[in-house]
Order: sequence, then structure tokens, then C-alpha cells
Amino acid sequence: MIQALNLSKRYGRFMAVQNLNLMVRQGTVFGLVGENGAGKTTTLSMFATLTAPTSGRAYIDGFEITSQSQEVRRSVSYMPDSFGVYDDLSTAEYLEFYADCYGVPKQVARRRSIEMLEWVNLVDQRGTYVNALSKGMQQRLEIARCLMHDPQVLILDEPASGLDPRSRIDMRGVLQRLRELGKTILISSHILYELSEISDEIGIMRGGELAAVASVTALLEHSSAHRRLWLAGDADKATWEHLLRADNCVRNIRYAEGGVEVTYAGTVEQQAGLMRYLVEQGVKLYQFAERPTDIEALFLRLTDQAVNLL
Repeated sequence: MIQALNLSKRYGRFMAVQNLNLMVRQGTVFGLVGENGAGKTTTLSMFATLTAPTSGRAYIDGFEITSQSQEVRRSVSYMPDSFGVYDDLSTAEYLEFYADCYGVPKQVARRRSIEMLEWVNLVDQRGTYVNALSKGMQQRLEIARCLMHDPQVLILDEPASGLDPRSRIDMRGVLQRLRELGKTILISSHILYELSEISDEIGIMRGGELAAVASVTALLEHSSAHRRLWLAGDADKATWEHLLRADNCVRNIRYAEGGVEVTYAGTVEQQAGLMRYLVEQGVKLYQFAERPTDIEALFLRLTDQAVNLL
């Protein structure tokens, strides 16, 4: 549904995006993460036909973004990281205005505006002026606006930017429902943990290049992820130290009340081997569990190493 072939954008001597190759399958969510200046917004802007690439090609729903920009715009809806609103319009009028821009019949637009307001939990704000809404409500309204012409592809640039914790939770719920609708979504964010919860794949940008791409599952299971294991058993500290250090995948050992936390660089199979080894050595294990991987720490390691997980 989304494809880029050596897509690049240069501003003078500055290369904002360099030789980007990307493919997003229909009906999936692709999360794009990276530091400020990594090239995320420029990339999304090119896909949305708002910025012309310097070189390379890209396709949305089979249409090329430069030579078939009008067809692309009918298939895509774009939500920028910052946007203006029309202060003298109610939320329903706001949605109907944008529907009219896409040629949606007025009766369809009127019905769909109510459906979309219900969908983003704003139907009780139907008559409220847009500028009277909170930041979080305005962000959800923008998601509704993106759906008014029923696009196949949604391009969302930092949709949770600037939101308070409660609004972030609401936005995450909206994004999860978008995924359930089967839309193809390309989304950027700095919030890696939340992005990993809704994405099928994640791409990491650094210095205008795509440094790493992987499915979320592969990202967390990759041997460089350094799993955090929690172990509890009848061994004393000296025994733990001796047995755990015998495994080359053990990186750090931290002793805490009731057990031991181990930073483990191995695979799932190697992790199971460690458990078997401890039992064979006579340790009675009460607990052997994996704690959630710190995806932000993993991101920093990957961007430092520019590892390609494909």
C-alpha cells in the first residue's frame, strides 16, 4: 500500500531524507520513530504529496506521489504535527467543511460527521466551537477529519504530541480502533512504548536514513534487546554469581530482596537453556520470569549501532 524507492529530499546542502526504501503492507500499522531532525516529518510530508522529493519514487495505493498526486490525495489523509483550526465553526461544521473539500455529498457528510464524532467520543461536543475544545479533543477531532472521505491510508505525524497523560490514553484508544478498521497507517512518534503497542512494524530513522526496521515482535525478541529476567530460588549470592556468570549471555546481575534481576542478551531458546542449567545444578527455582523489555533503551542502542534487523 505504501512503497518508497530510494526516496530522498535535499534542502541546499542539507540532506533531510536519504535513499529511503520502505514498504508498508495493506491493513498494517507502521511506526516511524527517531530524534528531532531525523527526517520523519519530511518523509511523511513527501508521502502526503506536500513536499516534492529531490530524487527517488514513492507510491501510495499504486499511485506515484509526484506524477499522480491527485489520485494519491484521494487515497490518503494526512494529520500534521501542528495544525490550525477554524474558530467560528462547530465540530460538526468543521468535519462537513473538509468532507466538502473532498467532494463528499452533503447528506453523506452530515451523517458521517455524526458517526465520526461518536467514534472519537466527541458527539456530545457536536455544537461546540472548535477553538473551545481542549488540546486532546482537538487532536481527536483531527482524526475524525482524516476519516471523512474514507481514505485507504492515514499518515499521522506525532498525533499524541503535547497531550497530557489522560489525553494520551484516549488518543491511544482511538489509534487502536483505527487499526481495527483495517486502515493502512503510517505514524510517527517519540513515544516508543505507546507506538510499540499499536504498530505491526517499527522503523527507526537517524540522520535522514532508515537505520533499522523490524516487526515489533522481532524488535523485542532480537538478541540485542537484552531481556530482563527475574529469578528467585534457594541459592545464596555466591551460588547465583557462580552459576549465572557461566552463561555468556548474562550481562549484569542485580541482587534485590527476594531474588535476582539479570540482564540477558540471548534468545528465547538460550533463556530456556539457562533455566534448565540452573535446575540441573540443583537450584530450586521459585520464579523465572521475563520482565518487560525497555524498548526506549533498545532504541538508543540501535540508533547508536545503526543495526538493520531485517
